[in-house]
Amino acid sequence: MSTFADKVKKYDSAGIGISPLGDAAVTIRLGEAICPQTHERVRQLADYLDRHPFAGMVEYVPSFLSVAVYYDPCVLLDAHGGSSASGDARDPYALAVGLMKGVLAELEQGERKPPRIVEIPVCYGGELGPDLPEVAAYHGLSEQEVADIHSSADYLVYMLGFAPGFAYLGGLPERIATPRRSTPRLSVPAGTVGIGGDQTGVYPISTPGGWQLIGKTPEPLFLPAANPPTLLRAGDIVRFRPISRSEYDRREGARA
Repeated sequence: MSTFADKVKKYDSAGIGISPLGDAAVTIRLGEAICPQTHERVRQLADYLDRHPFAGMVEYVPSFLSVAVYYDPCVLLDAHGGSSASGDARDPYALAVGLMKGVLAELEQGERKPPRIVEIPVCYGGELGPDLPEVAAYHGLSEQEVADIHSSADYLVYMLGFAPGFAYLGGLPERIATPRRSTPRLSVPAGTVGIGGDQTGVYPISTPGGWQLIGKTPEPLFLPAANPPTLLRAGDIVRFRPISRSEYDRREGARA
């Protein structure tokens, strides 16, 4: 009899694979490098599962390279156990693998959903972006040049994690990539925009953090009463729009 570990299966030779994640989930690996091509596969799979959840699916969680799909083994067996193509009709994992292989085959023929464009207003510098002078000095640029470069790019939301509503954004121009602070802050205010290495992002809640803080947005990113409870989703394109301090104060005051 094969062991649970023996059931790890390769889907094909293109960096795509399906493997168990505990006893009630599978991980679908969709590439070997963090890049737009791998992310497109992750996004397509997530979009498909949104539209076509299978009986027994509990939830899915996308990441940089993969999607974890959680299922209820009992419901999966009741709904699909009588017609398993795997030959093991009483094995929930084998059923899940068979279902996900079918989904991946469907994706090859599916249409791509256009990404959402999300604009986030940012007031750069001053007390809202205390590390902007340091970032500018590190690159031999003016503070305005750093703000202009940061707000000129389109950023891809690869995944959410770390904190509720925190989006990992790809696309930071190399000209302003800056190492993290040597000493992290104990508390970074919600809405603060930061640079950490070759990444940028917005702190959705107050939390410790070691990124270089260059500005702040009055736009809430974590929306606990909404569905979904986050402003950003994997696959979105983010554009930062510079605003004045007076506009920031006005919009912040309107939320109070």
